Amino acid sequence: MRQTTRICFVRHGETDWNIEQRMQGHRDLALNARGEAQAAAAGRYFRGRQADALYCSDLLRARQTAQPIAQALGLALILDPALRERHFGRCEGLTYDEVAARYADDARAIDNRDPDYCAPQGGESRRQHEARVLGCVARLLGEHGGQTIVVVTHGGVLDVIYRRALGLPSDAPRDYAIANAGINWLAIDGDQWSVERWGETAHLA
Repeated sequence: MRQTTRICFVRHGETDWNIEQRMQGHRDLALNARGEAQAAAAGRYFRGRQADALYCSDLLRARQTAQPIAQALGLALILDPALRERHFGRCEGLTYDEVAARYADDARAIDNRDPDYCAPQGGESRRQHEARVLGCVARLLGEHGGQTIVVVTHGGVLDVIYRRALGLPSDAPRDYAIANAGINWLAIDGDQWSVERWGETAHLA
């Protein structure tokens, strides 16, 4: 018997590297002052709501965003490294222009959205990252069938989720918003993924 599971995906709040448009990947960065305010606002959004579990990437910017949500929901925070951002290898810490100036192959792969290109020094391909994220979601669905859970994660993870829900290919340009501390609700019933609400930011006003 199939049963609908609702998942609220929340992107972490703003960091200084978000402003500078640097590839963060697995770098363990803290929220900036605006990001801390966004995290507090996300916590207020969940006051009076109920969820069965709260999962979070183990990176600091996600943990800091999740703490006010955990307090609002009265839930323990479950850390899961599978919810991390994609690893960008030697490109982490660089802007796109800096990547283009130093590593032409990496810049070309970024431009072409090559699904199998791994940046040297531990980088993940788009396909590897997608498999990791969707594998994690499948595990959560197996553990929380018919329940409501909250997941605090990263922009690249949300990109994978949105593409899966709408059936978009991984090499299609991103033309949808993934806001820092944005709220994104999905309903999942077996293979059927539907977006209930995406990119909510009214709580940040």
